[in-house]
Amino acid sequence: MHASVKWVEGDTFLGRSASGHNVVFDAGKDSAAPSPMEMVLMSVGCCSSVDVVSILQKARQKVAGVEVKLSAERAESAPRVFTKINLHFVVTGEAVSDNHVHRAVQLSAEKYCSVALMLDKTVEITHSFEVVETVGK
Repeated sequence: MHASVKWVEGDTFLGRSASGHNVVFDAGKDSAAPSPMEMVLMSVGCCSSVDVVSILQKARQKVAGVEVKLSAERAESAPRVFTKINLHFVVTGEAVSDNHVHRAVQLSAEKYCSVALMLDKTVEITHSFEVVETVGK
């Protein structure tokens, strides 16, 4: 895997993946784009969400939506690494089983999400979920 990051101006940088996709980063106080740490936090949420959606679909659950609400704590002094991250999944759908969601979140956390598993070596990562029924909506 390869990528590059190029300084644009001020505290703004442009990341480019080997697949040709661009991402803007901004580390300034009045930023116009996510900071590198925000990108890491969103990356763990996306990685885990991909797993949860895939696992629930394979289990033939009638999932209409999956959102993960992320919260994190950082060290007070430099380096301001993450010390805690919580991923709270909100799964919407028709007759979606709590047991299936629990298992999907657990499998992502323990086996599949490479971003979370990499961070888990130094960060306390917790998971929670809720299922919202969409019948009649």
